[in-house]
Amino acid sequence: MISSQILQNTLEGLKNITRVNFSVMDPEGKEVAQTADMSECGNAAAAFAASPADSQEISGHQFFKIFDEQQLEYLLVVEGSGEDVYTIGKLAAFQIQNLLVAYKERFDKDNFVKNLLLDNLLLVDIYGRSKKLHIQSDAPRIVYVVENSNSKDNNVLELTRTFFGTSGKDFVTAVDESSVVVVKDLTGADPVKETQRTAKSLSSYLAKENVENIRIAYGTVVQEIKDVSRSYKEAKMAADVGRIFFDEKDVVAYSELGIGRLIYQLPLPLCKMFIKEIFGGKNPEDFDDETLPTINKFFENSLNVSETSRQLFIHRNTLVYRLDKLQKSTGLDLRVFEDAITFKIALMVVKYMKYMESNNY
Repeated sequence: MISSQILQNTLEGLKNITRVNFSVMDPEGKEVAQTADMSECGNAAAAFAASPADSQEISGHQFFKIFDEQQLEYLLVVEGSGEDVYTIGKLAAFQIQNLLVAYKERFDKDNFVKNLLLDNLLLVDIYGRSKKLHIQSDAPRIVYVVENSNSKDNNVLELTRTFFGTSGKDFVTAVDESSVVVVKDLTGADPVKETQRTAKSLSSYLAKENVENIRIAYGTVVQEIKDVSRSYKEAKMAADVGRIFFDEKDVVAYSELGIGRLIYQLPLPLCKMFIKEIFGGKNPEDFDDETLPTINKFFENSLNVSETSRQLFIHRNTLVYRLDKLQKSTGLDLRVFEDAITFKIALMVVKYMKYMESNNY
């Protein structure tokens, strides 16, 4: 079914060209779109719908039937009579008929892509339907997930469709209220450069359109259409892990998740056991206000004492004192690489646990 706005725009365009007024009605004679009020033709239109004729002139108006696979979908009423108006009406009906076909095909493709992403299709159905819909099965593709924390902003889907255009190779759809999914064709492109460039360009474009709180995550490149769901799952994981460990980033790649990807897949009981072994009954978030910033800055500077103390504007001995104090309370010396890795992982696990518990997982 074509939206009323699309029909309205089409009729207005036709009127600008032909200087003739049009009205599209449903089979019951109710107006769906019009360039002039023709509601008085409603009863005549309903009677015409029940007749076997495909076109008819009634009371100075031309009536035409528009079908969707032999099912009567719309009635087109054209103001005026005569051969010229009849020809204009036939052309207008033909245009709307083609719109129906195009939108039906778009809906079929959108439905196919959604089921493909969600693993709702058998392998034989994937290849059979892709062939029927003229979708190449062996092209390199990647999946992007565009998350919008403001689920009330319904404009993201249309803006994303506008950004990717109407090439027919890329697919933009929505599988839930908070995210838009893009299946991008990478035929003829450098996969590494193109995936990053596309994500950053889309992020910039949405920002210019005043869309806030956007995160774009993407999976890895797949070569077969049957593997698109895998790239989608990777993109979804990248979005989830990004919210936990990379909340400052607006673009997150599955291939760059690092150890966060492993932590994300750990069961919570195992995480709690690990934290208890490292910190005993303590919670790292209970450290005093200077300890955690000191630790984070120490990690940022690759365990370099001199550079960390310089950036914190403290004496080197003060930093050493803080590290010694931390070692006494946890048994971990952050100047030792192995202990530093253990502590870093522990902090990430705590962050993961807090996120999961706050979201009732």
